Amino acid sequence: MCSIVSVRCSSGGAFAGLAMMTMMLALLLTTTIVSGDNQIELTEQLPTVMVAVLVRNKAHTLPYFFSYLEDLDYPKDRMSLWIRSDHNEDRSIEITKAWLKRTSSLYHSVDFKYRSERGKRESEKTSTHWNEERFSDVIRLKQDALQAARMMWADYIFFIDADVFLTNSNTLGKLIDRKLPIVAPMLVSDGLYSNFWCGMTSDYYYQRTDDYKKILNYDQIGQWPVPMVHTAVLVSLNIAQTRQLTFERKNLPAGRYDGPVDDIIIFAMSANYSGIPMYVCNELLYGYIMVPLEAGETVPGKDLEQLTNVLSYIVNEYGALSLKQDLSRFVADVPKDKLSLSHIYMINLERRTERRTKMLKHFDLLGLDVEHFPAVDGKQLSDKKVYDMGIRFLPGYADPFHKRPMTMGEIGCFLSHYNIWERMVRLNQQEVLVLEDDIRFEPFFRRRAYGVLADARRIGGWDLIYFGRKRLQEEDEKWIDGSEYLVKAGYSYWTLGYVITLEGAKKLLREQPLSKLLPVDEYLPIMFDNHPNDSWTSHFRDRTLSAWSAAPLLLYPTHYTGDEGYISDTEDSLRIDGTLPAVGGPSKGSSGMVSNDTRDGGQGQASQEPKKGDKEQLPNAPALLSESGIGQGEHDLETKNRRSEL
Repeated sequence: MCSIVSVRCSSGGAFAGLAMMTMMLALLLTTTIVSGDNQIELTEQLPTVMVAVLVRNKAHTLPYFFSYLEDLDYPKDRMSLWIRSDHNEDRSIEITKAWLKRTSSLYHSVDFKYRSERGKRESEKTSTHWNEERFSDVIRLKQDALQAARMMWADYIFFIDADVFLTNSNTLGKLIDRKLPIVAPMLVSDGLYSNFWCGMTSDYYYQRTDDYKKILNYDQIGQWPVPMVHTAVLVSLNIAQTRQLTFERKNLPAGRYDGPVDDIIIFAMSANYSGIPMYVCNELLYGYIMVPLEAGETVPGKDLEQLTNVLSYIVNEYGALSLKQDLSRFVADVPKDKLSLSHIYMINLERRTERRTKMLKHFDLLGLDVEHFPAVDGKQLSDKKVYDMGIRFLPGYADPFHKRPMTMGEIGCFLSHYNIWERMVRLNQQEVLVLEDDIRFEPFFRRRAYGVLADARRIGGWDLIYFGRKRLQEEDEKWIDGSEYLVKAGYSYWTLGYVITLEGAKKLLREQPLSKLLPVDEYLPIMFDNHPNDSWTSHFRDRTLSAWSAAPLLLYPTHYTGDEGYISDTEDSLRIDGTLPAVGGPSKGSSGMVSNDTRDGGQGQASQEPKKGDKEQLPNAPALLSESGIGQGEHDLETKNRRSEL
C-alpha cells in the first residue's frame, strides 16, 4: 500500500505579515487620486502567482532549482506554491521538505503532496520510460494545478519543471510586465534544445525552422509568437479565453484533435483552438534548462553530466552558483583526479583573484585536481629586468597585427609556460595539461578529454595536443589516422589549454627560446613547422614538435576582443621599449613600427585586422552554440515526447 502525504500551510502571524510587507513595498505600484483639493496615494498590489512544480527523481537538480526559485525578486506573499511528487528513487521528497521547512512561511500558501512509495511504475521499463500511464498521470496533475489556480483566483499560474534554473531574479516580474496571455522565458541548455518550438508538423510534433536558431542565438530579440512553449510557462488567468485552456484531451473541441496523449501538445492545441497566442521571450538571459533524458539514459550517467555542463555555463556567466546553505548538504563533492595525466597546471596571475576563484569553481564541478601555477606578471617586468634575465628577442619580430615589439605581458606569458616546461623536466612529469585562467570548458569535457587522450595514446607519436586554440589557416586539417577526435594542428594562436609530453617539453627547451624570444603562440607553430613566416622560422633548427588538436575543441575563451569584461594581460601592457601599445592601432604622432631595421617587410597585417583575442575568423569555423555538446544537435528536438516531469 502506498501513502499519500499532504502538507499545506499559509503565511500568517503579525510578525511575518509585517516582514513581508516591508520586503515588498519597493515593488508595489502607487495610484494617485485627486479628490477636491486633496491628493490620495493608494498602493496597488502586484498580481498573485501560483507556481506549479512536478518533481520526480530530481535530487541532483533540486538544491539549485529551489535556490534560484527562492532568489526570484517577487513578493513571496503574492506567490503560492503547488508541488506534487511521486515514484521517486532518490532524496527528492527529503530535499523538498527541507526547503519548505525553512521557506513555507514566506509564501502566501504551500500545497505539497507526495506519494511515499519508492520505485518506478510497474508499467514502466525504466524511470525514463514514458508510457501512456505516465503521460496520463502528468496530464491529471497539471490539470489539477490549473484548476487549483483558478479556484484560488490567482492572476497567473507559472508551470516550471524542477530542472530549470532561473538565474535572472527578475524573470517573473519581467514576464508579467509583458502582459501576454501565455509566455515562456527562453531557456538555454548545453546544446540546441530549449523550451519552445517555432514549427509544428501536421501530426503535432517538432518541425525544424530557420527562426528557431535566430531566436535561440539572440539574432532576433523580443517576444515571438510560437506554436509551442513548455517547461517554464506563465499563463494569465485574468484573460477570459484562458478558461478554455486544458491538458486533458476530452476537454478539447470534439473531433478537432487526433494527436498523441501528451500534456504539452494538448495544452498547446487548446490554446490554438481558443485563439490564444503563445510567446517565447528572449529579451534577457532568463536561465537554463536540462535536456530531457531518453529512455534508457540514467541520472547517474547522462543527467549528472548535463547538470555539470549547465552549472559550468552559470559559473561562466555569473561567476558563482546560488546554493542555499541548508540545501548544500544535499550536493555531494565531486571526486577529483588528473584525467589520467601526470599533472594539471593552471597559469594565473596572483592579482587576478577573480579569475582564479572562477576557475576553482569549475574544477570543483568537473572534478579536476589542478595546481595553481603563479604566472610571471608582466607588470613586474622592465627592460632592465628582462635583459638581466638573459632574454633576447628574435631579430625582425613584430606583432603581425599591430607591427609592434613584444609587450611585457607577452613576455610574462611566455615565461609562465616556459617555467612549466622546465618543471616537467625537473620532476620527470610524462604528460601534463596546461590551462590558462580565461577559459570555458565545453560540455561533456571530462568524457571528451578521456576520448582524446585514449586515441592519442593508442596511436602514439605526438608531443602536444591543443585542447583550445584559434585556427588561422583556412585549409582543412588532416585527421589523424585511426582517430575520430584528433587532427594535425595547423598554424594556430592561443595557448588556452594543451597537453604536452615530457619529450615535447624537452624539444621546446632545447631550442633555447629565451635567446630569440617571440610570443608563445607564435613559437609553438614554428616548433611544429607550420608557420607562414619563413624568416622567423629559420632561426629555429629542430622544428620536429608533433602537434595535434582535439576536434572539436574542448576549450574556448571566456571573452573575445570587444566583449564586455574582456581583459588582456598580454596585449594591453607595456612594450619592451617602455611604452604602452596603442589600442586599435598606432597612436597619434607615432608610426607604431618597431625601430628595428631587420623587421620583415610585408609580413605584418594591417592594424585594422582582428586582434589575437578576436573570435575565430575562419569561414568554416563552427558556431559556438551549435558545436557544444555531444549529440545535442537540433535533431534531438524531433525525438517524440522528450520529457522531464513526472
